[in-house]
Amino acid sequence: MDTTINHAPEGLAQALFDSRSDAILATDREGLITFWNAGAERIFGFSPAQALGQSLDIIIPENMRGRHWQGWNHTLETGTSRYGAGDLLSVPALTADGRRISVEFTIAMIHDETQTIIGMAAILRDVTARFEELKALRRQLAEAKAGG
Repeated sequence: MDTTINHAPEGLAQALFDSRSDAILATDREGLITFWNAGAERIFGFSPAQALGQSLDIIIPENMRGRHWQGWNHTLETGTSRYGAGDLLSVPALTADGRRISVEFTIAMIHDETQTIIGMAAILRDVTARFEELKALRRQLAEAKAGG
């Protein structure tokens, strides 16, 4: 058996899309949401009906939007992003009720038959608890150093 050929089992894509553990979303070139899975609904609190057709700005804190769209445009122009090559990007995000959470994500560009980028897909994970724990440990370490 040739193990170099990777065949996805039937139903794999649907199982991933239906997963509630991680957010999976897709956008068009303009950053309008075209796919929003159950994990995205769980993490961000927007139903598919609320998210589909909306700008990614619904989950990007206002003070981060300029930087986000600058990176977005660079990725569209160059066709490259280090966050599509295995690096994780850690950023704050917004939920439907206005809370800020911490997420890590990777992206994949979506191409048409001519290899033109027509959108992007992202897999996001809520890492708020881990981020808060690290912050608390750093604070404790700083206090221990200052007191010792």
